[in-house]
Amino acid sequence: MTAPTRLLRWGVPVVAAAAVVVASTGVFTAQAGPSLPPKTAGQLLVDLQGAKVDGLSGTVVQDSDLGLPELPQTGSGGQDGASTLTSLLTGSHTLRVWYAGEDKQRVALLGSLGETDVVRNGTDAWLWTSDTNSATHLTLPAGKAGADEADKLPAGVTPQQAAEAALKALDPTTAVTTASTSTVAGRDAYELVLAPKDTRALVGQVRLAVDAKTSVPLRVQVYPRTSSNGPAFQVGFTSVSFDVPGDAQFAFNPPPGARVTEGALPTGSKPSAGAAAKARKGITTVGTGWTTVAVLPGPTTTDGALSTFLDQLQRVSGSWGSGRLMTSTLVSALLTDDGRLIVGMVPPELLYTAAGK
Repeated sequence: MTAPTRLLRWGVPVVAAAAVVVASTGVFTAQAGPSLPPKTAGQLLVDLQGAKVDGLSGTVVQDSDLGLPELPQTGSGGQDGASTLTSLLTGSHTLRVWYAGEDKQRVALLGSLGETDVVRNGTDAWLWTSDTNSATHLTLPAGKAGADEADKLPAGVTPQQAAEAALKALDPTTAVTTASTSTVAGRDAYELVLAPKDTRALVGQVRLAVDAKTSVPLRVQVYPRTSSNGPAFQVGFTSVSFDVPGDAQFAFNPPPGARVTEGALPTGSKPSAGAAAKARKGITTVGTGWTTVAVLPGPTTTDGALSTFLDQLQRVSGSWGSGRLMTSTLVSALLTDDGRLIVGMVPPELLYTAAGK
């Protein structure tokens, strides 16, 4: 099992590619850096790609301060309980995670009034939402096919998921360096720094704390280019153990009175080349690297909560047309009146340029 690419990788939310947490609670404050044997950025990258663990459990705290307007919420319950997990885009959240191999994984998002759990135990998968006392059960294929299907389950952002998203940015547009060592969740760690070379990118740098013994990512922080107030999005362990969790952590039984639904994942573990091409139809990109802008079809309806959300956004117009603009410290999005959604980790000007093409 390769940590950055497989560990608890159950559906990374889109914003994870751009961001990771403000340390407003102080729980991520690093102690004075420990003395560790020096390693180059190249050595740390090799260590990350080769990291393997048999088991893991711990508490993860994620904080987001992207400056986003209040996002529309949809109801939870059943497979729609994923909407509870998408709330990770804003605010501060605590998750518990357990891993005991490809077929035994669990993530629990803890809230003030309840929790949402995603559990994989062999060929059984469960999505449980306590506030509605409802659960969705899915049956997965055995073996690798089941692992591929489990990737389609919703989950919150863990340090491993965020690190995977960040490492996808490694190309000639990225400068990779090392920083001082740190202590995260009581463990010594190296700091790997990814920084866009293009100064137009809203992201200033992404910092990965890599466990000195296991090479597993313990924390990921994303800093805006234009702010000195610390990371705008951060996710990291506050406690972690690399012992293999017991089977009891993955044995889920719906409580009395729970509403249980039998669900089904999309057919096939991986789309064919033709299906993938069809899924990409209508989606184009403008630019390269960290300043890439995606142009895709916008929502087909703006009723209800989405309409209320859009009313909060700034009205903008230009030679490209008109629409509504959402900006944050790390991401900008433009919904044009002609039905396009244009998104990037760039200032609005680059969205307008893409809209005019």
